[in-house]
Amino acid sequence: MRIYGVTGWKNAGKTGLMERLVTEITGRGFSVSTVKHAHHSFDVDQPGKDSHRHRSAGAREVLLASGRRWALMHELDGEQEPPLSELLARLAPVDLVLVEGYKRDSHPKVEAHRAETGNPLIAPDEPTVRAVASDVPLTLDRPVFDLDDTRAIADFILREVGL
Repeated sequence: MRIYGVTGWKNAGKTGLMERLVTEITGRGFSVSTVKHAHHSFDVDQPGKDSHRHRSAGAREVLLASGRRWALMHELDGEQEPPLSELLARLAPVDLVLVEGYKRDSHPKVEAHRAETGNPLIAPDEPTVRAVASDVPLTLDRPVFDLDDTRAIADFILREVGL
C-alpha cells in the first residue's frame, strides 16, 4: 500500500488540504483511504446510543454496522497507542493512504504551513517532509507549493508514490 502524509502544526491547514487531496485524487480514479491522528481524547459515539451503552458496559470492541457503512471502535483500556504501521495493517487495500499527523513517523509527507500561526517550519529538521504547501512564498531545499494549489500537490504526491 502506498502511504503519504500531510503534517504541520495546529491550524496550518492540514485537514482542508487532506479533504481537497482526497477529492482531487479520487476524482482521477484512484482509491484513497485516510488515517487521522488525534492528540486528544475523542469519541465517534454518542451517549445514549446502543453502541455507546455497549462500550460503557465494558465491551473491548464494538462494531456498528448498517446497509451503508460499518465502524469498529476499539478501547485501549490503558494500553499504549498502536503504532501507525499496526493501524495501516487494519485498512482494506487501496491505491493510496493519506495520513494526517504522525509528523515524526518515517513515511514521506507534505507539510502544510500558514504564516499567520507563527509556528516554525517542520521541514528543515525533518527529512521525511518532502515538500511544503504554504500560504506565503518560501525558499527551501525542497519543493514549495501554494497551499491552495491542490492539483500541483496531488501531482507531486502521485509522482512520489508511483501512481
